[in-house]
Amino acid sequence: MGSSAYSFAPGWNIDKLKPVTFIEKEDIQPFIPKRSKFGHKGTYGHALLIAGSFGKMGAAVLASKACLRSGVGLLTTQIPHLGYPIIQTAVPEAMASVDQHEYTFTEFPICRSFQQLELARGLDRNQTKKALCELLEESQVPLVIDADALNILSENKNWLEKLPENSILTPHPGEFTRLVGESANSYENIQKQLEFSKKHKVIVVLKGAFTSISTPIGKLYFNSTGNPGMATAGSGDVLTGIILGLLTQGIQPEKAAVVGVYIHGLAGDLAAQEKSQHSIIAGDIIEFLGKAFLTVETHSK
Repeated sequence: MGSSAYSFAPGWNIDKLKPVTFIEKEDIQPFIPKRSKFGHKGTYGHALLIAGSFGKMGAAVLASKACLRSGVGLLTTQIPHLGYPIIQTAVPEAMASVDQHEYTFTEFPICRSFQQLELARGLDRNQTKKALCELLEESQVPLVIDADALNILSENKNWLEKLPENSILTPHPGEFTRLVGESANSYENIQKQLEFSKKHKVIVVLKGAFTSISTPIGKLYFNSTGNPGMATAGSGDVLTGIILGLLTQGIQPEKAAVVGVYIHGLAGDLAAQEKSQHSIIAGDIIEFLGKAFLTVETHSK
């Protein structure tokens, strides 16, 4: 793994935060699933993605496309009733599970059919709370939790104890602050991230420049890929879709988070080389996922 002496800001050295890893290309290659000559769609897992609400169906589309581009065998996307024609048209490769509610998520399918589940953005907080609580109580596998589902948790912190072990939370800085409170500086924020992972036995992907990933046993990773052009609407939906796709293929949650963050950033870097940082949109990151995977695979040969 990469060096632990990388300085991220003047006067602040991550050597203080051992054990820490700076993720580089050669680190993630062994964890990317190999495709078997005799594999079929059942071999690579069946994921459930819950996303979308009135005015936010783009979140479901982006996360679905990213999940599929990450190699998952089957994907079912749970969407509100109004989203059915959207998801079937925009992502024909995904199966649709339609909520009884017209505009948002209020129920969840029987989860035994799915290897992994993700709750993404575009949910309506008021309508979704009861269904989210029930899902947390019923789920037997790690969840990938993003955006509006995180905001619901921040308003109902007693539910954090219901999180399945090794679930992956992917907050941006504002969402993380709502979960753990304000920090005086970056060092304190990282300490809170590590403490949160340990207390709740979850993996936290704190998005930003040099995205940090903390684990329940106190490991900390910083990512080396990505660029400011990725600070654009929908980029987070793409990331959680990638992680869901990798996790469903049987990668351990910690490795799925690390590989997903690196590949997401690398796809953004490749998009920036062709389109410029100013012009990147979330769909461009999905477009370059294939090239990102090829870049890592080629590096190992």
